[in-house]
Amino acid sequence: MKTIGLIGGMSWESTVSYYKIINETIKESLGGLHSAKILLYSVDFEEIEKCQAQGDWQKSGEILTEIAIKLEKAGADFIAICTNTMHKVADMVQEKINIPIIHIATATADEIINNNIKKIALLGTKYTMTQDFYKQKLIDRNIEVIVPNDEDIEIINNIIYNELCLGVIDKKSKEEYIKIINKLYEKGAEGVILGCTEIGLLIEDKDINIPVFDTAYIHAKKLANLSI
Repeated sequence: MKTIGLIGGMSWESTVSYYKIINETIKESLGGLHSAKILLYSVDFEEIEKCQAQGDWQKSGEILTEIAIKLEKAGADFIAICTNTMHKVADMVQEKINIPIIHIATATADEIINNNIKKIALLGTKYTMTQDFYKQKLIDRNIEVIVPNDEDIEIINNIIYNELCLGVIDKKSKEEYIKIINKLYEKGAEGVILGCTEIGLLIEDKDINIPVFDTAYIHAKKLANLSI
């Protein structure tokens, strides 16, 4: 079995999901007492979030690069960044290591294509929704991406950082998300990407009448299967 290197803690709430999903997948596949070989480096998210807010992607990229080098030296066969937003610096990190980073958007695009979906709604942090580093991975695979309007982007982003990353699950926030997703459905979205690894803590398949692509779940399953 290969060793998975996880860069987590962004937030730790969603990293818990990664650990659980990976090990459940290994157990389902191999049975018995099998569990995943994992090296986890969990960051102080306060430090990373400050870099995001200040637009200092260089510094945050350097932090993650240093961690990735440590994971490689410790014996990881490949690395996953357990968050969508910080894939903005994935190429920067990849340049400094000799093992692959398994990109969350690529794994998600594979699932979307497997479901024959051509037009997808994207929810996530404001960085993921408004910048190209994530969306372009989907567009390059001939997937049309639509995002909420500016007002709804702020609502989604605020709920992520002020609630979900703190472990707060609020019914009213769930209703807001569903309302926003339904607007995007009316614009032609055939499915929705939960493009922040915390959103899966709030929204489930049963809440929406179109296919839901939970990036944390998809990414974690991909990592587990690659390790076997």
